[in-house]
Amino acid sequence: MPIGNLFAGADAPAEGERFEALLTHKNLVIERIVSSARIQPTPYVQPQDEWVALLRGEAELDVAGETTILRAGDYLFLPAGTPHTVRKVAEGSVWLAVHLH
Repeated sequence: MPIGNLFAGADAPAEGERFEALLTHKNLVIERIVSSARIQPTPYVQPQDEWVALLRGEAELDVAGETTILRAGDYLFLPAGTPHTVRKVAEGSVWLAVHLH
């Protein structure tokens, strides 16, 4: 099996976020998200559960109408159907997201 590195090739995109699936297996998807500070806040309401960890950077989210601040090392569980929006994010933030379908 090849070994990967979560920070290799993790340069921020010029704008927005880059989503990369690292593992897709049965009902599980693990992805790396790399963020630019220049994002368009996009509301999400997903049909699957999501656990997300902020590995590098800082972010401000709106989760079900409440402001949530994440710093490197923080993680959050978003049950299916939970409305959430990334409002602000530090340049080059790196996330690890685990989706349970």
